[in-house]
Amino acid sequence: MFVVLIFMFAGVITGYLFRKLKFTFVNKIILALIWLLLFLLGVEVGVNDHVVKQFANLGFEALLIAAFGTMGSVVGAWLLWKITIKFPSDKSE
Repeated sequence: MFVVLIFMFAGVITGYLFRKLKFTFVNKIILALIWLLLFLLGVEVGVNDHVVKQFANLGFEALLIAAFGTMGSVVGAWLLWKITIKFPSDKSE
C-alpha cells in the first residue's frame, strides 16, 4: 500500500514540477492502459475455473450491486466533470 502512495505522490510532485509543459499524449496512454487492465482482468476471470463455475450462483443481487456501483461511479465522474468545467482554474499564472 505504501508503494502505491509513494508512486502517487511522486506523480503529483512530477506533475507539479512540469506543469507548464503540455502532456497531450498522457490521456491516450492512460486510456490504453485502462483497456489493457480491463482485458487482463477478463482473462484472469476466464481462466479461473472456480469463478466461472460460480457465475450461476452469484445471483441477481451481485449483478445489481455491480450495475448500480458502476452507474454511481459514472454519475459521480460526470458530476465532477461538470463541476470542474464550470469552475476552471486560472491558467494565466
